[in-house]
Amino acid sequence: MTTLLEIKSSVLRQVQACPTFRRRAEGEPAATSADPPEPAAGAWKPGDGVEFFAHMRLILKKGEGRQGLPCPEVLLRSGSPAPAEPVDPSRGLRALTQEEVEMLYEEALYTVLYRAGTMGPDQVDDQETLLGYLQQVFGTSPEEHAEAIERVKKAKAPTYALKVSVMRAKNLLAKDPNGFSDPYCMLGILPASGAPREPGPRTEQRFSFRKGSKRGGPLPAKCIQVTEVKSSTLNPVWKENFVFEIEDVSTDQLHLDIWDHDDDVSLVEACRKLNEVIGLKGMSRYFKQIVKSARANGTAGPAEDHTDDFLGCLNIPVREVPVAGEDRWFKLEPRSSASRVQGDCQLVLKLITTQRDTGMSQRGRAGFLSYMLLLSRLLQFEHRSEEPKASCWRGELSGPAATILCLHGAQNNLSALQLAVLHWQVSSRHHQTRTLDYGYLLGLLEDMQAHWEEASSLPQGQFGLRLLRQLRDFFPATNSTAVYRLELLLKCLSKMQIFQPSFEVCSFRTELNADISAALKRGNREWYDRLLNTKSPREQSGPQRLAGLVELADAVYEDLQSCYGIYASLFHSITDIDFFTLTFRQLERLVAEEAWVLTEELSPKMTLEVASGLFELYVTLADIQRFWSSIPGRDSRSLALAGIHGPFLPAVKLWLQVLRDQVRWRLQGAVDVDTLEPMDASSKHSSSAASASLCFSHIQELWARLAWPDPAQAEALGTQLSQDLCAATLFYTELLRKKVDAQPGAAGEAVSEPLCVVLNNVELLRKAAGQTLRGLAWPEVTSGPEGVLPRPLLGCAQALDEDLQQEVHTVTAHLTSKMVADIRKYVQHISLSPDSIQNDEAVAPLMKYLDEKLALLNTSLVKENLSRYSLGRLGRGGAWGPFTGTGTGTECPCRVLEALWELLLQAILRALGANLDVSADFYGRFHFTLEALVSFFHAEGQGLPLESLKDGSYKRLEEELRLHQCSTRECIEQYYLDKLKQVARPRVRTRSVGTRPRPRTPAPRSLAQALPQRSLEQKRFGRLSVRCHYEAAEQRLVVEVLHAADLPPLDANGLSDPFVIVELGPPHLFPLVRSQRTQVKNRTLHPVYDELFYFSVPAEACRRRGACVLFTVMDHDWLSTNDFAGEAALGLGSVGGIARPQVGGSARARQPVTLHLRRPRAQVKSALRMLEGRTNKEAQEFVKRLKELEKCMEADP
Repeated sequence: MTTLLEIKSSVLRQVQACPTFRRRAEGEPAATSADPPEPAAGAWKPGDGVEFFAHMRLILKKGEGRQGLPCPEVLLRSGSPAPAEPVDPSRGLRALTQEEVEMLYEEALYTVLYRAGTMGPDQVDDQETLLGYLQQVFGTSPEEHAEAIERVKKAKAPTYALKVSVMRAKNLLAKDPNGFSDPYCMLGILPASGAPREPGPRTEQRFSFRKGSKRGGPLPAKCIQVTEVKSSTLNPVWKENFVFEIEDVSTDQLHLDIWDHDDDVSLVEACRKLNEVIGLKGMSRYFKQIVKSARANGTAGPAEDHTDDFLGCLNIPVREVPVAGEDRWFKLEPRSSASRVQGDCQLVLKLITTQRDTGMSQRGRAGFLSYMLLLSRLLQFEHRSEEPKASCWRGELSGPAATILCLHGAQNNLSALQLAVLHWQVSSRHHQTRTLDYGYLLGLLEDMQAHWEEASSLPQGQFGLRLLRQLRDFFPATNSTAVYRLELLLKCLSKMQIFQPSFEVCSFRTELNADISAALKRGNREWYDRLLNTKSPREQSGPQRLAGLVELADAVYEDLQSCYGIYASLFHSITDIDFFTLTFRQLERLVAEEAWVLTEELSPKMTLEVASGLFELYVTLADIQRFWSSIPGRDSRSLALAGIHGPFLPAVKLWLQVLRDQVRWRLQGAVDVDTLEPMDASSKHSSSAASASLCFSHIQELWARLAWPDPAQAEALGTQLSQDLCAATLFYTELLRKKVDAQPGAAGEAVSEPLCVVLNNVELLRKAAGQTLRGLAWPEVTSGPEGVLPRPLLGCAQALDEDLQQEVHTVTAHLTSKMVADIRKYVQHISLSPDSIQNDEAVAPLMKYLDEKLALLNTSLVKENLSRYSLGRLGRGGAWGPFTGTGTGTECPCRVLEALWELLLQAILRALGANLDVSADFYGRFHFTLEALVSFFHAEGQGLPLESLKDGSYKRLEEELRLHQCSTRECIEQYYLDKLKQVARPRVRTRSVGTRPRPRTPAPRSLAQALPQRSLEQKRFGRLSVRCHYEAAEQRLVVEVLHAADLPPLDANGLSDPFVIVELGPPHLFPLVRSQRTQVKNRTLHPVYDELFYFSVPAEACRRRGACVLFTVMDHDWLSTNDFAGEAALGLGSVGGIARPQVGGSARARQPVTLHLRRPRAQVKSALRMLEGRTNKEAQEFVKRLKELEKCMEADP
């Protein structure tokens, strides 16, 4: 073990020395951190990867049944008969000699021929049937059978006796003033002549008297038996037993009286004087006269005051007593019609024999032994007749067999406990010779427990322990029949433990739980050793043993599933043994020892084949650890398998490299055979996408099964695997693009089906790769927020998403580019349509074309979750009617719609640029076209959202259309309004000098992709602080330029020579106002001016639309044109004194305004382009002045 620990430490040191994996560079998506090594000889060779992934699927298939804890319903797959248990004929009762067989045969015949009592409904009443059955059981010939019957008939008849147990009475009449009675019973046998008969003297408590030859002669004593008196009760309980000999079973009757005792005379003493009682009429009067005579000192005198009161009587013919005896409540009867009685009396009656003229009786063989031998004989005969289902036989005896056993047990006066013990003793012995159903044996034990008072011995329980040692052989977990038999066996062993303290010879050496646990441990070791010798013999070499050890580990896992799902609950509920923990600890330790030894041997011989085997072995070992951890309250750190992942790390790394190469080969092979056609009508992707998605799914499942426990090592493995996955994804998209480029396109085809399939494939793979990357998460060393991917994995996912978006954009542009010529043609049709044609008629061909192409795209492209927009067909009246957005409900992916929308806008802009200085109707028609397209693509909320439609190029197009319809001055005003819109909201400086600014709240992480672009743009060209107000008295505008900061460096020395030009606009509002400028501040990016400028302008002009102060910051150059640094505009409508009158205080006391300098944007230039197309003087002069400013901007960085 020391050597193993040294190897484990060396492996850990190697892992710690490995460099960390870095995410691939953004510009090289297919690059990995290291080039894959060439596969060694004899390992997985290049190909299409099918064989490798087939083997991988086998590994994953083993894990399908290892998700979560096993359910009994899943494990119990078979209801076939259970495996046969071992039997040993020598373990039954000893074989009888011929003489003993003959005596037992005679005993059985004697029992049938001299039966007495009433047969029950389930018993056989025909004597010939019973005798014939005995002939079959003992296998005698008819002659031998007849001779045996004759011998038994010549034997002396048995002596019969009636066992009477007076148990209790209820609801008796109250005879005493206190509302109760003091009841007692007198009972005896009434012969057919009506007088009591004397049985021979039996015991001291029995009383009899001799029957007189004359009516008036003295009567013998001791013929009547009396119970104790129970004082003051109407529900007495006696539980007293009596035995009466019977002369004539067919005519004798049992008579019982219940009396209320009224004096203190002892009933026993009264019964001793019965020899003086004479002259009785009838049994009831006779019993009463006995009492009277006893109280009169033997003289039958007149009635006295202390006479006992009659409570009821019973008369039961002996012949009506059932053969098996009976326990019954009898209703009390009156002695005459004038008597008033009530209540019931419970008696237990049984007809037995006291003397039997048989060979076994004469040799002193008790009825206990003869019954056991007879039961064994009948069991053997009955079980043999049930041969087809012998192992399921529950001891159901036939009618004749049950009747004979009942007769024999009753005649030999065997108690219920004695019968239960005999049946268990014989059946448990018989079970070891021929298997019985455990439910039958359990029933015998429960019956014996119910009658348990005392017992002498029970058969040994070691046979059951031997079966538990071979638990998996005789009680397989997949067989519901065998599992039920195991349950019954455990219950039998548990019942036997109850009787153990009373036995002289104990069934178990120690406590039952200890014996069962020892048997299970020994059985576990024997099963494991047998499996090890079969699958992975130690005499083989390491590589040869590896495959067998994988099978062994799989078998151990399946066995542990069976232990948890099936066996554990049985053992815990019946024997209180934690069978699963016992077995798991033992088998897990054995497998761990074998794995440590094998990895030590194979580490120096690492090849790809060995790595593949070790990888598969580790996956199963990890499943075993995970199985233990999934059980509540179990900690895997205490297992022998804890830490075993270290020696497997080199093999896992090598196997993942093989996986990387095989994935590429598999994708290459899938694309090679792909026809770029949908697989079927229900799917819109091709076969290669399905194969790639399946590969990624296998990788995710495999990583989950791997579950590498060391966080640092797991991060290295997961990072490398995620990078390989991203590279494989992009490799697949490149293969698709090359394949579709190599295919010849159909002439005149506006929508390419292969391109649609490629888009669908990329979308499917994007989802599959994203899901797989999320599934590759590993436990981080420092626990982060729950549900957040580790940083390296998140970086891979983001980079892959960007690359795939770019790929989709490229394919989408390629797809829509095939529609450019057609769209331009239809847009030109609109521009060339004469004014006499209605707008909807001019637009209709374009709309029809779009509707048809989008319908075709809808059938060819997949529907993304939550990213689909519905487009309705145009409603048709006589001609193309209004755009209602209703119809067939065509759907199309948003990316294609957005690309097509942009394509349309650019085509219209191109048409507008080619047609300058045309009529207003021309622009009105295109304005109608734009609104129609918006309605078409929005489709009443089912299509692209309005904020997406009316953004970007739409705003530019709409602005140009609007400006084309404006006058020159309106265009100039719009130019200044656009400048005011692009300037950020002025920031008023309110803090005092020396006060630190409040820190800004950082942007949330989700918005980090476009880092405060507005903030960056604001800081790019610097800022300018000014102060403005209007002096109404002098009718002048006062502008104070304070200072600038963070100006861009425009000179070679890294500085600038800035100055500020201040002017009012638009020019037509302030025609007499000239621009003014500040002084030049040399070599600074933070100039301070503090200069005042006065503009004499009326307040009304300052309130006009677009009126503003324009600040232009320039860099002064001596030898060349001044450079443009930035500009800012301040609307005059917000200046103090114009928006609201100046209220007291100095103008300089007003707070300064900070303006961020900017460069003109596209929407500002659009107004300028609109003015360029106009030929009037005002427009041309305005454009000329602005172009001079633009020349200064062209050389700026």
